[in-house]
Amino acid sequence: MTVREDAMDRRVVNDDAAGAVIIEATRMVTDRVVHLTLRRADGERLPDWTPGSHIDLVLADGTTRQYSLLGDPRDAYHYEIAVLREPGGRGGSRFVHDVLKAGDAVDVGGPRNNFRLAPSPRYRFIAGGIGITPMLPMLRAAAEMGAEWELLYLGRSLTSMPFADDLRDEHGERVRVHTSENGRLDVAAWIGAFDPGVKVYTCGPVSLIDAVVEATAAWRPGWSRVERFEASDLGDAARTTAFEVEVDGTGRSITVEPGVAVATALREAGFDLLTSCSRGVCGTCETDVVGGDPDHRDAILDDAERAAGNCFFPCVSRSKSDRLVIAL
Repeated sequence: MTVREDAMDRRVVNDDAAGAVIIEATRMVTDRVVHLTLRRADGERLPDWTPGSHIDLVLADGTTRQYSLLGDPRDAYHYEIAVLREPGGRGGSRFVHDVLKAGDAVDVGGPRNNFRLAPSPRYRFIAGGIGITPMLPMLRAAAEMGAEWELLYLGRSLTSMPFADDLRDEHGERVRVHTSENGRLDVAAWIGAFDPGVKVYTCGPVSLIDAVVEATAAWRPGWSRVERFEASDLGDAARTTAFEVEVDGTGRSITVEPGVAVATALREAGFDLLTSCSRGVCGTCETDVVGGDPDHRDAILDDAERAAGNCFFPCVSRSKSDRLVIAL
């Protein structure tokens, strides 16, 4: 396994791939959430992972979707994920629910970690709906580190919230479950004021992420970390004209026209670039920037990492400068 950590010690990328896996078991944990247990088709060990990691599930209908790993990282032979059926989605969750069954084979990419758990004496975890999945291994890791932690788990109704009963039964008052049936909860009040001994981790829908980002906007960078299901609406790109992308060490530059993704332009020019979500949320296409000023349009980097300008995600991000120099 090749692991790269940036200066913020935040993003970890695993360049190994799990490859072909078999669905060992499935079970419904709510009427809209299915839990899948996966193992390698050849019976060998799966690539290692850390809390916060996700995998790419490559489906037979040609779609690729990202799902957080929720099992035990010490289990080298199984991955566990949970998939929410989204009737208004792009079809991936419907395929998982309606087509996949125990014994079927699927391809898996990753794991990758854009949501790494940093050491801290205390944590506050916030999950909205299916955003509970990356939190489950984080809770275990926090407990193993001897850290104090609390979990706020939000959802529409108790019956729609996977693992809610198990969490309350196992952890008691450390877990606060709040449903919208009981009114709106003041997330900022639950988080409280900045405390250098507390880190906050949040995963869930846009409204929840936005509330947490607003509540912690003045905090020290890295003390509040979020994982989004989708990229934020960043409005128009920084420039409306074409720009050049030079691939370092090749002597080649390509022109990226308005409305064309950098990743698309690179592939059309013959460069090999792996992408997955094409929405700036999975981290698959992370690319080093060695010159120029990238226009970050992803949902992965924090403000400090954006300011550093030494990487970007060409599936969605662009360039503010006339020329961007990247390393593939």
